[in-house]
Amino acid sequence: MYKNVELQLVTKFNIHGQEENMILKTKLSWGLGFLFLIIFTLALFCSYYVGRLGQEADNILKDNYNSIVYSRNMLAGLDDMRSSISNVIYDTSHAGKMSDYYLKLFESGRNLFETNLKAQNNNITELHEKEYVERLNNDFEIFLKLCLQMKDGSGGSSVYLSDFLPAWEKLKQSIASIYDVNMQAVVRKTELTKRDAARFTTSMAIIGSLCLLLAIGYFWYFPLYISTTISYLSERMRNLLKSSGIIFETNTNDEAQIILQAINVLENKLGVKKENRKYE
Repeated sequence: MYKNVELQLVTKFNIHGQEENMILKTKLSWGLGFLFLIIFTLALFCSYYVGRLGQEADNILKDNYNSIVYSRNMLAGLDDMRSSISNVIYDTSHAGKMSDYYLKLFESGRNLFETNLKAQNNNITELHEKEYVERLNNDFEIFLKLCLQMKDGSGGSSVYLSDFLPAWEKLKQSIASIYDVNMQAVVRKTELTKRDAARFTTSMAIIGSLCLLLAIGYFWYFPLYISTTISYLSERMRNLLKSSGIIFETNTNDEAQIILQAINVLENKLGVKKENRKYE
């Protein structure tokens, strides 16, 4: 009968231990999942804002920087065309006709200008930029007509001074307007990107601090919970042996070792054959 009572106590303790173990495994799973959630949240937040900043910087280079390049190329082509026409007016050795060198320079400048003008027509992104581009197209048509007139020698120095140079200056101003509006956009968007970067740094510091506090709380609570649970099981085993009249002495403070030694004592007392146990 004594053995039956002890066997019932051991069985009851084993069932209770299994329930505690299942709860402990669940808590461990939740705890590890919580840490993973913190890491995932930080990684997702960083990836989102870094990608956003990179996209904004790319938009600046893609749109406004291209317009600035087109404007510079058009100015270069315009200078080549003007140099060629000026040679016709001031070089008396060719009798008002353009030499082969300046003819090639004129055509090269014209092709450069028209290519970049076409690209600029397809790259309108800023407020009022469409108006500037339309004005540029009109000014270029007027300038090109004067160039072709001067190129054939049908225009003289009077046309050059009264019509050609003012048209050239007006065309340069139209290009400068497009250049300026895009440069202002680059400066404005750069400032916005800097503000976003500052907000990102602040938000990252706040979220990182919160996650750090949560992680510190977890690392404080979870080991405490595990140690409390194991201490409870150890104390319960001691009380079980004591209530069963079994003398139990141990020289270790490790709660897990105490529980294992107590189980061995009960098994030996009851004559239960030891079995290999696997602890997770």
